[in-house]
Amino acid sequence: MDTIKIADETSQDRRRFLAAMALAATQFGLIDSAAAQPATTPAIRPGTNTSFGPLRQIDAGVLNVGYAEAGPANGPVVLLLHGWPYDIHAFDEVMPILAASGYRAIAPFLRGYGAT
Repeated sequence: MDTIKIADETSQDRRRFLAAMALAATQFGLIDSAAAQPATTPAIRPGTNTSFGPLRQIDAGVLNVGYAEAGPANGPVVLLLHGWPYDIHAFDEVMPILAASGYRAIAPFLRGYGAT
């Protein structure tokens, strides 16, 4: 196989995925500049948050992306992207802290993971 051709196809797939995520973000009104927030962190005990509320789905062209969401709908958006071998549960303890601080935290399952 032609290694360069495979790498180019992978790069194009990644660009399409990121474009789909950007499109989904604009549909939700997520793309906005975030304002600086106070440096206070709410008291949340580690290990107490082990799951999210109901997962949501969005049709993003070729993919149907599953994601978890927490925080106020009008808060500054924080998009949490996991890497291999993790999934959105890597953010179990981070999302409630962000939500309590006024941020809208969104953690999508990347392609090949969970509900995507």
